Amino acid sequence: MKNLLTIAGSDSSGGAGIQADLKTFSAHGTYGMSVITAVTAQNTQGVLAVQDISADIIAQQLEAVFEDIEVHAVKIGMVSVEETINTIAAKLRQYQAKNIVVDPVMVSKSGFRLLQPEAQARLVSELLPLATIITPNIPEAEVITGKKIETFDDMQQAAQSIYALGAKNVLIKGGHRQTDATDILFDGEDFYYLPSARIPSTNTHGTGCSLSSAIAANLGQGCEIFDAVRKAKDFITVAIEQAFPLGKGVGPVHHFYALYKKAGLI
Repeated sequence: MKNLLTIAGSDSSGGAGIQADLKTFSAHGTYGMSVITAVTAQNTQGVLAVQDISADIIAQQLEAVFEDIEVHAVKIGMVSVEETINTIAAKLRQYQAKNIVVDPVMVSKSGFRLLQPEAQARLVSELLPLATIITPNIPEAEVITGKKIETFDDMQQAAQSIYALGAKNVLIKGGHRQTDATDILFDGEDFYYLPSARIPSTNTHGTGCSLSSAIAANLGQGCEIFDAVRKAKDFITVAIEQAFPLGKGVGPVHHFYALYKKAGLI
C-alpha cells in the first residue's frame, strides 16, 4: 500500500478539504495522512469562518510524518497565508518530496476567499516549481495568468503560461465551461484533451479537492502523468454522477460509489 499525504484545510461538513482528500485516498486503496493548514467552519451552504494553523504547528506536522513514514505522493490544497506557503515549501524541499500535486484553492463555491491576495504571488513563486502537476480551474487559471479564459485556445495559452512559471505539468479544468467539462493537460510539449459532458448536478462540493487527490493517489501508485489524470477524471465523473443531496446547499460527491456497488451495499 502506498502512503499519501494531504496538506490542506479541514471542512467541518466533510465534503471538501482534508476530509475529501482522505476519502479519495481510501477509495484508491492508499493510506492517507494529513497536515492541516486551517480549520474552516463550513457546510453545504458556505464557509462561515476560517482559522489558520500556525506555521510552527504546520512544520511540526510535516516533520512528524516525513521523519517516520515514507510518503509516495503529496496533495496540497488550501494554503491561505504566506507563512503557511513558505513553511510547506521549505519542508517539502528538505524532505525531497515527490509526486506533488498542487490544487490552487482560491475561493470557495460560495465565494469565500480561501487564499489571501498577498499570498497568491507566494504560491506561484514557492509551490509551482515543486509541483509535478498543478490543477487550476478556469477562474483560478485566470487569476494566475491575469487573462480571461473562454475558449480551448485560451485554456491552452493559460496552460503554457502556468507551465512557464515552473510546474512540470498543468491541468486546466473545464468544469466552469458552459457547454461541456473538457479538461486540458499540458506536459510542456503536448496538449491532451480529456472530454466529458456537463453533469446536471448541483451536488459538486469537493470536486476539485477530490480530483487532485485522485491524481496524487495514481501518481503515488506509479502511474504516468496522463494515466494518473485520466483515471482521476473517470473517478470524479462517477463521484459527481452519483452525488447525493446532503444538506441544504451544494451536496458532496460520492467518493465510495464504486466500492459500495462492488460490495453490494447499493
